[in-house]
Amino acid sequence: MHYTFDFSKDYILEDDCVLLRPLSANDCANLRIFSQNEPDIWQFSLQKAAGEKNLQDYIQLAMMGRENQKEYPFIVFDKRVQQYAGSTRFYDINLPYRTLQLGFTWYGKAFQGTGLNKHCKYLLLRFAFEEMGMERVEFRADSNNARSIAAMKSIGCKPEGILRSHMPKAEGGRRDSIVLSIVKEEWPGVKEKLEDKLGVEGGGG
Repeated sequence: MHYTFDFSKDYILEDDCVLLRPLSANDCANLRIFSQNEPDIWQFSLQKAAGEKNLQDYIQLAMMGRENQKEYPFIVFDKRVQQYAGSTRFYDINLPYRTLQLGFTWYGKAFQGTGLNKHCKYLLLRFAFEEMGMERVEFRADSNNARSIAAMKSIGCKPEGILRSHMPKAEGGRRDSIVLSIVKEEWPGVKEKLEDKLGVEGGGG
């Protein structure tokens, strides 16, 4: 099978509950409410988006990553309540090696624990493995971010180890990062379990 991925193309991923579309400069207005009112969303993030200037920088850097063909950022729209909910992206994309990382994921507090994340991850993983032809999708998180780690394990990610003193933290010091992944051979089983949880019939969505 011949897989293609074009960084200049606007890919839309959606099911009955969520729509993912490419992040744009205009999305500052759609995400400002979280930046102004829920700064602790980015407690464990290496790049903060709390406050207007940080949010603008966050979006600009994400879009530069896309221009440089290393990242592909999305904005998340919750179709159930017709509201923008957060952001996520593919990054460290290596098309020749068929690998990428999935991260920079955050949601407003009202959207956490609603099942939205599983819908997003299902769409993103299905696209990565079935449309982009990825062999490996990697996830990383602050080793202290128990909520994020539990969420990744719940969708089928397998822990691989800890990168010690891995990255500088925005507030100073360094963090240990946990590495998790899903590989191509595991995707059919992960997909089936996710579809069961989401109530997807016959591989739809």
